[in-house]
Amino acid sequence: MPECLYFDHHATTPLAAEVLEAMLPWWTEQSGNSASQHRCGRAAAAAVAAARADLAAALQCLPEEIIWTSGATEANNLAIKGVMHATGPGSHLLVNAGEHRAVLDPARRLMRSRTPVTILPINREGAVDPDAVAAAIRPETRLVSVMLANNEVGTINDVAAIGAICRQQGILLHCDAAQACGHIPIDLTRWPVDLLSITAHKLYGPQGIGALVVRRSGERLPLEPLLDGGGHEQGLRSGTLPVALIVGFAAAIRLTHANMPQESRRVSALRDLLWEQLQRRVGGITRNGSSTRRLPHNLNVTIPDLDGDALLVRLAETELAVSSGAACSSANPEPSHVLRAMGLSDVQARASLRFGLGRGTTREEVERAAEIVATAVQQVRCTGRA
Repeated sequence: MPECLYFDHHATTPLAAEVLEAMLPWWTEQSGNSASQHRCGRAAAAAVAAARADLAAALQCLPEEIIWTSGATEANNLAIKGVMHATGPGSHLLVNAGEHRAVLDPARRLMRSRTPVTILPINREGAVDPDAVAAAIRPETRLVSVMLANNEVGTINDVAAIGAICRQQGILLHCDAAQACGHIPIDLTRWPVDLLSITAHKLYGPQGIGALVVRRSGERLPLEPLLDGGGHEQGLRSGTLPVALIVGFAAAIRLTHANMPQESRRVSALRDLLWEQLQRRVGGITRNGSSTRRLPHNLNVTIPDLDGDALLVRLAETELAVSSGAACSSANPEPSHVLRAMGLSDVQARASLRFGLGRGTTREEVERAAEIVATAVQQVRCTGRA
C-alpha cells in the first residue's frame, strides 16, 4: 500500500514523537492512580498537576480551572448540558448553525426535552455575526455557544466581541476551541469566555483526552456533572484519570505553542500555494470561508460541474487523504451542514473538499496533492457524471 499523503489534520493529527516519548514511562515504568495516597499515586498526581499547569500557561488561565475529559465532545456536552440542567427549566440556549455536531446534537437533545434553543444562521464566510447574537438574547438566555474556529472552513469567529455582549447581559459563553487550540493563540485573560473545550488529538497529542476550562470569576459557575462516582475533578468529572494521556496532552501543547509563530507562517504559505496550484489546475474552483480570518492550516474548496460523490470515490483510490467535511459526519450521507448553512446548494456542498495541512506537510506534498485532485476531477468530468 502506498504511503499516505495526509491532508486531513482537522480530523486528527499524527502523534508527535516528542509526545510519545513523554507518555511511554507512564505506560511502562510508572504506575499509580493519581487519587491514591501512596508514593506511586503521589507521583501520578504530581504529573497530572504539572500537565494542568502547562495547559493553563498556554491558555492563560488558572490550573484549577482545567477539568480533564475524554475529548472535546465530552467537554462540549458537559458545558452545554451541565449549564442548562443547572440553571433549571425555561433556561434558553443560543447556538449557531455552523457549530460542530458535538454542540448541535446536545442542543437538539435539549430541544427534545423542551429546553428553549435558538440556532442562529451564519454568514457566507461561515462566521457568526455578533449583532445577531445580541438580537437573539432573551431575558431567560443562560448560555451562548460559539466555536472559536470552524472545523470545516476554518473561519475564526469574533469571540471577544460575542463574549463582551454576553458579559454585559450576565450570560455565560461557551467556546469550542478544539480546532484552534495549538494553531492560533488563545488568551483567556483577554477573552470573556466562561467555558472552553479543547482536545489533544487535534494538536499532535493522543486521542482520548481533552479538557473543559471552567473559568472562576467570583462564585462558581452553575454546572451539573454528566458522570457521578468518586467526585474527581472537583466533582465535575468522576473517573480515574488517564495519566499517560494527560502527560501527552501537556507535551503536545508545549510543542505546538513553542513553535506556533513560525509554524503558522510556514503552513499558511503552503496552504496558499495549494490554493494557487488548484486554481491553476482545476477550472472554476472556489474557496469557502474567510480569506483573512481563518486557521493557517485550513483550505476548503468547491469544484463546480462535478459529481462530488464520484470525486471522493476516485480520491479514495489514491494515496491522498482528504475529506469532504467533518470526520464525525463521514457516516452521514447528507452534505455538509456547515456549507449548506453558508448558502451552498446540496450539489455544491457534496463537491467540496477540506484540506488540513500539518507539521509534516511539505511543498512537494502540496504539489502532488494538487496534481492528484486535478487528475481525479478531469476523470470524473470526462465520465459525464455532473
